[in-house]
Amino acid sequence: MSKITISGPDGSFDAYVALPAQTPAPAILVIQEIFGVNQVMRDICDKLAAEGYVACCPDLFWRIEPGIDITDKTEAEWARAFELFQAFDVEKGVEDIKATLAALRAHEATNGKVGSVGYCLGGKMAFLTASRTDCDCNVSYYGVGLDELLGEASNIKKPLLMHMASEDQFVPKEAQEKIKAGLQGHPQITLHVYEGNDHAFAREGGAHYDAQAAKLANQRSADFFKANLS
Repeated sequence: MSKITISGPDGSFDAYVALPAQTPAPAILVIQEIFGVNQVMRDICDKLAAEGYVACCPDLFWRIEPGIDITDKTEAEWARAFELFQAFDVEKGVEDIKATLAALRAHEATNGKVGSVGYCLGGKMAFLTASRTDCDCNVSYYGVGLDELLGEASNIKKPLLMHMASEDQFVPKEAQEKIKAGLQGHPQITLHVYEGNDHAFAREGGAHYDAQAAKLANQRSADFFKANLS
């Protein structure tokens, strides 16, 4: 578990990296929530490394403030997280993901295969990673704002697995129906809806964490990565 520095088109930024016991191995690019590269994201990387992947979580907020590491436990932190979300430049974030993807493919510990997984804001970015990069496969957990990005779906050429919460407070029912209708029949997209669950149901320790739903979603993701990165 360490940090690496990634060179992007606008400058350099840090990324947390966890290595598996055996390398070279496939890599998974972990895309952060609105709380930065915090303990939740680092734990996800560590678990993926234990499963045999090189896991890397880049600091996508570095242009706003490098090293953001906050939790979902206080009102002040939530307020800061939403400030960061509003200030975040999605287009620049895609460029940073592309730079991270290139760095992972070139990293001595990887075999060149790279998938992505993102949560919340990262779920949105994982969808864009699927539509705007050649990442080998992608997983989106409760992505926000996807109803406004459906025009990008035709660009998705690699497998995309999506996890949607039926009671997501940040994705209204109308938006959910639009997403489902817009992606229905897409040959590369598999969408699972978790009935009765709210946003961030897979965030351990979170207010809406649901162990059963999280276990199901995470197993589906694990199977998906095994099928597409092995």
